[in-house]
Amino acid sequence: MVNLHRERKAKARRAAQTQAEENRIRFGRTKAERESTAQELERQRQRHEGHALTEREEHEEPRR
Repeated sequence: MVNLHRERKAKARRAAQTQAEENRIRFGRTKAERESTAQELERQRQRHEGHALTEREEHEEPRR
């Protein structure tokens, strides 16, 4: 026999733990780590744009 109330609570607890893990990954970085990642992405973007075969117009958005 299964107690449905306990099962619902256990399911909610598992969901909360999963959400907490995702939040730790998403928001659990220091400011220096975030800035470092942003700088690396910008360097990659500039390098990629530098290899373009044609020039982009000023009003044209870069592809992402």
